Amino acid sequence: MPPETEPAIVGIDLGTTYSLVAILLDGVPTVLPNAIGEHLTASAVSLTDNGEVLVGPPARARVATHPGRTAIAFKRDMGSEKRFDLGLKQYTPVELSAMVLKVLKRDAEAALGRPVHEAVITVPAYFGEVQRQATKNAGEIAGLKVERIINEPTAAAMAYGLHEKDREIQAVVLDLGGGTFDVTVLEIIEGVIEIQASAGDARLGGEDFVDLLADHTAKRIQEQHRVDPRDVPRAAARIREACEGAKRRLTLSPSTTIVIPGLDIGTARPVDIELPLDRDEAEVVWQPILERLKAPMMRALRDADLRPEQIEEVILVGGATRMPCVVRLAANVFGKMPRRTLPPDEAVAMGAAVQAALKQGDASVEDVVVTDVAPFTMGISTTTTVGAQRVEGIYAPIIDRGTVIPCSRTKRFYTVEDLQKAITIQVYQGEHPMCRDNTKLGQYTVSDLPPKPHGEQGVEVRFTYDLNGLLEVEMRVIGTDRAEHLLIEQAPGKLTKVDIEKARAEMEKLKFHPRDSLPNTTAIQRAEALYVELTGDARERLGMALAGFRAAIESEDQQEIDLRRALLNQMIASYG
Repeated sequence: MPPETEPAIVGIDLGTTYSLVAILLDGVPTVLPNAIGEHLTASAVSLTDNGEVLVGPPARARVATHPGRTAIAFKRDMGSEKRFDLGLKQYTPVELSAMVLKVLKRDAEAALGRPVHEAVITVPAYFGEVQRQATKNAGEIAGLKVERIINEPTAAAMAYGLHEKDREIQAVVLDLGGGTFDVTVLEIIEGVIEIQASAGDARLGGEDFVDLLADHTAKRIQEQHRVDPRDVPRAAARIREACEGAKRRLTLSPSTTIVIPGLDIGTARPVDIELPLDRDEAEVVWQPILERLKAPMMRALRDADLRPEQIEEVILVGGATRMPCVVRLAANVFGKMPRRTLPPDEAVAMGAAVQAALKQGDASVEDVVVTDVAPFTMGISTTTTVGAQRVEGIYAPIIDRGTVIPCSRTKRFYTVEDLQKAITIQVYQGEHPMCRDNTKLGQYTVSDLPPKPHGEQGVEVRFTYDLNGLLEVEMRVIGTDRAEHLLIEQAPGKLTKVDIEKARAEMEKLKFHPRDSLPNTTAIQRAEALYVELTGDARERLGMALAGFRAAIESEDQQEIDLRRALLNQMIASYG
């Protein structure tokens, strides 16, 4: 363990729904608490009327009460040009993620009592080059040095491998988080964790279960009241919040009731919603998602050249794997009940802490070795001639998915016309034979080629793929010493060093809510969100407790504030 005065390198699970920060303490991966003493920090950002930035629990509580001022699930759009309108200003997914990372950094420093300058950040295995670079940019904007990006299921495997390092097993990690699904096949032998295959879906997670249930509930309300509540943004937000709670309750109980009092759906007066829901009905609604989960499992097994019965252990990671239907699906596919040796919400962050310790040279993990593979095939667009017909946009793979990384591969490509002066290298990732069906990463034109007949001149293209999942492309003109490198300038969300410095300066201007008053702010926001949902005596009691807490804050009597906040939080928990 490094000296306590030395800046720490932490592991961060930057999640779709929740994020965590962890570090290895005395050889044990330890998740650090946030300002309110919780391990999970909501990946949510909200702006107050005076422009103050709320991040984490208080922001998450404002989803139902201030949907137009709050952003969630922005991880899904990392690397895209999408912008989230928070009323006073629009933000990119990278900027919002940077705000979450800045708060995680602040909380980690408070918990450790020393500065945090560097982090290992996890990403879904199925994140491509653009999303990985966007994640790295977000960390740098937040003031973190990010030299290492690690796949989430690989991180989970590291935490699991540290926990089970004396065993030899063939396993599969199923990582179903809020917004992404990853399947990783691995083998653990004497502390060596060999990743054999990865597959997944970067837009499939627990949030999709909520969305489908919310859509189903909205249709039931529409049948009863002849209006579509989804046309009213605040009503849609409240329905979704209610369905998220119902999804969690159905994990523990076979039935529940969706209760939404005083829902304004655009009719003459608000309506009280009370809809019974059982697990069987919900699982019918979720069937399309459950079917989508199967394909990555089977693809990962095919890539690893294994049959389901050869898998000795199925390891569940991510909060959504608590759902009984997901557990049952995994058991059916692999023929055995899955295991949860580690807390599913924390395993990825714990693994990131192991990787951070490796990077910092911690002796307690010096015998941990991990190999990883490329989750995507990467190649370029080519043209061929069939008879008199020229066919363009044919995908020519250079690095196949499943290749152990880091790796470097080269292929030669030649001109198709006599005296051709330039070749445009268009880089793609994906698994389809035609480039139009894959993801374009960027392009570069190699010009001023020596004039020669077609097929006698060309370039040697080298792809180098590193442990962070970042791609470097080198193009060397055949027969010369001339080499050029691809700069992926066309990628959406791509930031230059100047852009990052500008974004960092803009973030410094933001008015972040003071950390020391976050417990109070969070309690108030959670109480206000619950107040909207309650009626009758319960609502009146909560209102009185909230008023008493506000009065205590005004009095500045810290003992009274702590007492009133504890009572308010107990009441919130009892109604939640």
